[in-house]
Amino acid sequence: MNYEIVNLQEKVMVGIAARTNNHAPDMGAVIGDLWHQFYADGIYENIPDKTDGKAIGLYTDYAGDADDDYTAMVCYAVEHQPEHSQYEIRRIPEGPYARFVIHCDMRTSSEEISKAWQEIWKMNLPRAYICDFEEYQNDDMEHAEIHFYIGLKQFGK
Repeated sequence: MNYEIVNLQEKVMVGIAARTNNHAPDMGAVIGDLWHQFYADGIYENIPDKTDGKAIGLYTDYAGDADDDYTAMVCYAVEHQPEHSQYEIRRIPEGPYARFVIHCDMRTSSEEISKAWQEIWKMNLPRAYICDFEEYQNDDMEHAEIHFYIGLKQFGK
């Protein structure tokens, strides 16, 4: 898989979250349920101050590396951190990320997304294990574009 290194500015995220692990037998169900709840329960409509319409699947609060527990979150970037929110709040830290781009049919995207993550996990990237995410660029079901951002260690740290 090809990628490019990009530097991102910090983003504040608001959404719903759950803890899971890549080796947990219910990991797919946990993450799938978050996406279902996010849209079926109208959570996305209730998040104020969104920066854009790009849904994000965020992976953060790593207990270690890809083999350990982490928080999965379905969310949107917001302009300002809310003082009070009924939803979870996390930050995507500024810094270097490896960006991968895939195009897929959202009706069968879970297989494509899983395949992309499997390939990324096998790569020898200097991962920070602080924050990784998928950013859905459009809502075209047949021709979706998804950007995967993998947080990298900063030089000298």
